[in-house]
Amino acid sequence: MHSINFRFISRILGMMCFVEGAMMLIVLMVALLYQESPTPWIITIGVFFFVGALLLHQGYKLHKKRASRREGMLAVTSVWLLLSAIGMLPFLLTGALTSPLDAFFETISGFTTTGATIFAKVEGLPHSVLLWRSLTQWQGGVGIVVFTVALLPIFGGGASQIYNAETTGITHDRFLPRISDVAKRLWAIYLAETVVLTLLLWVGPMNLFDAVCHALTCISTGGYSTRDESVAAFDSIYTEYILALFMYIGSLNLTLVYFAVTGKPMRLFKDEETRFFSIFILGATVITTIWISLQGEYPTMEGNIRHALFEVLTLGSSTGYSTAEITLWGPFFWMIALLLMFVNGCAGSTSGGLKSSRFLVLIKNLYNEFKKQIHPHLLTPVLMNGRQLSVSVVHQILAFCVLYVSLIFVGSMLLMLDNNGFVSSISIA
Repeated sequence: MHSINFRFISRILGMMCFVEGAMMLIVLMVALLYQESPTPWIITIGVFFFVGALLLHQGYKLHKKRASRREGMLAVTSVWLLLSAIGMLPFLLTGALTSPLDAFFETISGFTTTGATIFAKVEGLPHSVLLWRSLTQWQGGVGIVVFTVALLPIFGGGASQIYNAETTGITHDRFLPRISDVAKRLWAIYLAETVVLTLLLWVGPMNLFDAVCHALTCISTGGYSTRDESVAAFDSIYTEYILALFMYIGSLNLTLVYFAVTGKPMRLFKDEETRFFSIFILGATVITTIWISLQGEYPTMEGNIRHALFEVLTLGSSTGYSTAEITLWGPFFWMIALLLMFVNGCAGSTSGGLKSSRFLVLIKNLYNEFKKQIHPHLLTPVLMNGRQLSVSVVHQILAFCVLYVSLIFVGSMLLMLDNNGFVSSISIA
């Protein structure tokens, strides 16, 4: 077993500190625009640049040996922890939060697009703090580490290991010869989606600041809002449909979205995972619409369809926005909600959860095993998009599924020890 290339990891961490410090300059300008104290942001930017300089100096003489997947995984994990540790400072320095643990939780929840928040009310927070919360989710959505990959050629190799560690899925569709080029184009389409959504939201009842913040957290499927009542506060049918559309887009494989907008839409529509996820969302929406219609939740069919579609997409994309009190929709919908949160969007998207591709492989493998019980000598490989998956890949996916379910089980048990309800504990876990 070879030793860990700590210089490679140090270099990545240093680069990310400089990127994050530069990103926070935007927040500093917003603080000045709204006449808020710039001191917390100046201090945090200084810390980012100082720590970044130390780490880059440490990793300057890069070890000549090739970085492995182990270094890639360790670098990605370290980036999230370090950025959260420094990124929590504004919450403390502005007085928005007083507990370092709460501040760290809020920050890492943002960077991981988990969406859980410490704040019971957000409308009284400074604009700069609200923007910073949104930016953490936007950066975490597609993976700020992928941005590092785009910059890695400046410093040397290792791009493929970072890319493989940060992105998810059964296979990576390498549509360009270099991973760094892939990363640049993914960030370009991600930025373009954000700009388009901002403009569309601004046309509605949102002001520019709210439009920017919600665009950042919708595209990233993170769910932080600038309002205490989330999207429901805007009371806008137009806004709800626009956000629902982009939550769906945010749940699709970003590489395939790139193909779709660059003249190859059939690459997206022919993708087996995309079709499965779309049918899954459509089916859940139809069932939910029928259910809440029977419950008499809303006076019009359009209202039933809209609220069902929005809540199904916010759960199925792991975004977390809300336009309705879904706890009143009854246990039947709660089970639909748990299934949506479990499966979630497509591999290579900003959504969380198990991912539709893994769930699809799990179903196919179970079906194949069932057929083997009837025909023991039957060879039944698992296929995705017409291509056979290797046994090792299938085993990796099954192992991931077992680990995923185990963590949910353990997390739920721990939460129930704190007297949380069964459904609430599973949802949080």
